[in-house]
Amino acid sequence: MPVATARPIVLTAAERHRLKKVAYGHRTEYRDRVRARIVLLAARSRSNARIAVEAGVHVDTVRTWRGRFADLGLRGLLDRQRTGRPPVFTPLQAAQVKALACQLPTEAGAPLSRWSCPELAREAMSRGIASVSTSTVRRWLDQDAIKPWQHRSWIFITDPDFRPKAARVLDLYARNWHGARIGADEYVISADEKTSIQARCRCHPTLAPGQARAMRVNHAYGRGGALAYLAAYDVHHATVFGRTEARTGIEPFVALVAQVMSQEPYASAK
Repeated sequence: MPVATARPIVLTAAERHRLKKVAYGHRTEYRDRVRARIVLLAARSRSNARIAVEAGVHVDTVRTWRGRFADLGLRGLLDRQRTGRPPVFTPLQAAQVKALACQLPTEAGAPLSRWSCPELAREAMSRGIASVSTSTVRRWLDQDAIKPWQHRSWIFITDPDFRPKAARVLDLYARNWHGARIGADEYVISADEKTSIQARCRCHPTLAPGQARAMRVNHAYGRGGALAYLAAYDVHHATVFGRTEARTGIEPFVALVAQVMSQEPYASAK
């Protein structure tokens, strides 16, 4: 039986430079390095058996990559497109599971507040969509960034006069009032209060961390009662005025107004 002769390899200067860069590159993948080295050795008219010994691979491997380069050049050293295993599920089944994840569990009769991947897999099986695993459902949802286990709540506005009330506030934030621009000597102040702030201090001081010692914090603390924090914010100049009071009410709010209006430039503002 005749023995097949080795395919002759002749390299151009550009191909030799490229192959050397791949064969001796520190960040090159091992398989690409081996293929490039096989071709470089073949260009020196080495036999396949000798190349197999020097490259540490089987002679069939040498014959394969030598032949591919002889036929296609550098493109022959790339992996061929593989068909892979045929898909188990159809695109329609994947779309049905994704559509199910976008529905409320109550619409499907499930006693859940929100879907999870195991529940979606069981629901898809019970509906006859597909006998799918939890990991497959998770992969399908991840493709479209669908996360039914996360939810966001909201409220509906019930005040019929909300639009005109909000318009006045938004106009002031935009430096407008009754259709006219607010002047440089006019200011917009926003005020609010935070009640029931617990004033407390730890019974023992905190020890700072040291060598081979974590920071030590005493758990017990003494209660100093509850305070209310009132704050005023200059919308267009990013200035905050605050004060604490024992309770909220008209008198603490008047005190906050007096604190702000007794300072410049608010005291002499238009």
